[in-house]
Amino acid sequence: MHALPHDHTGARIKRLRLERHLTQRALADLSGVSYSALTKTEQGVLPASPHLIASVARAMRVEVATVTGQPYVAELRADELDVLIQPIREALDVYDLGADPEITPRPHQLLHDDSEQLLAAVRRAEIKRVAGQLPGLILEATTAAHTAATSEGWLLLTDYYRTAYDVASKLGFPDLATIALARMEWAADRGSGAVVGAIQRYMRSLMYLRAGQYRTGQRLIDRGLAALGQAEAGHTRDVVTGQLHLGAAVMAARAQSGTTAIEHLDEAERIATATGEAIKVYWLAYGPTNVNVHRVSVHAELSEYDTAARLGRELTVSPEWPASRRSHHYAEVARAQMWAGHLDDAFASLLRARKAAPQQAKYHPTVRETYAGLEAAKRQLPDSFLSYGSWLGV
Repeated sequence: MHALPHDHTGARIKRLRLERHLTQRALADLSGVSYSALTKTEQGVLPASPHLIASVARAMRVEVATVTGQPYVAELRADELDVLIQPIREALDVYDLGADPEITPRPHQLLHDDSEQLLAAVRRAEIKRVAGQLPGLILEATTAAHTAATSEGWLLLTDYYRTAYDVASKLGFPDLATIALARMEWAADRGSGAVVGAIQRYMRSLMYLRAGQYRTGQRLIDRGLAALGQAEAGHTRDVVTGQLHLGAAVMAARAQSGTTAIEHLDEAERIATATGEAIKVYWLAYGPTNVNVHRVSVHAELSEYDTAARLGRELTVSPEWPASRRSHHYAEVARAQMWAGHLDDAFASLLRARKAAPQQAKYHPTVRETYAGLEAAKRQLPDSFLSYGSWLGV
């Protein structure tokens, strides 16, 4: 079996640490991670967990993307995705310039239909197609919103900004995702959309989750829940409320607060029992399935890998569930199975993640870290394991 790539996450952590003249013991103390986990991660013996990555990034005052090596430029270039990023960035940059005199926007309903199709395509993980269509539609929706100056127009623009966030996040551009969220908040304020504002705060909290800033992330979720108090009571508000509790559960688990995490999960489960499966409500995929998927994530974040692996094995996810969510779930299950020592099962889950949403899986940090962990385990795995690494570009 070939060796780990030279520039794996552990190697990047070591390089960043040495640039700051820190010993392994000093970085372990600063970051709050165990000395053993840090040294083994640097050596490539253990894969880097999301908690460790966020902790050492915060301690060394660098972005998480710097530690993970995102964006994966060579792979993006090979897939002809790199050239699609700059047009999105430029489309997000003209938000406050008013209507473009050279653009004649189509009627609101047509723009709305296109937005829904893009959101659905994101859930199918058709990232390249969405990224190609998105810039022109953002520019058109921006002119339409400034021209009509209606709540409906501004809230439609928030949908396009949300799609930009989804694309940027999935391709590993956190700076662009942050800009998209700022634009989403700007448009939601003009559209007086309490529910959309809550969703924006939820998505923004996920950025802080990835950065290891759990307190700020929880504050954003709290603000989102408060904003929902101004929304009209009903099914939609309940769905969004439940989704925010799921976000809070993962946030608390990543912060190693197990009791709080389970409390949020239980509240989300109570709400989901009433709402049922609500896959298309703001495309959040909320419902009992999502609660169970988040239980796997929570137990994995709490380092309860045997429990997470068991829950993942017992959970059957319908093929009707969004492909992007299925792929993410299988990546989480693979990570838990690897840490629990079930290596064959872990690789099988990686294959499921790839099959469900290949474009997303290829750029998913958890997929790459899990693959690296399996490779470092030096166990007998099928020949297809090496071809999976070639597909990842590692």
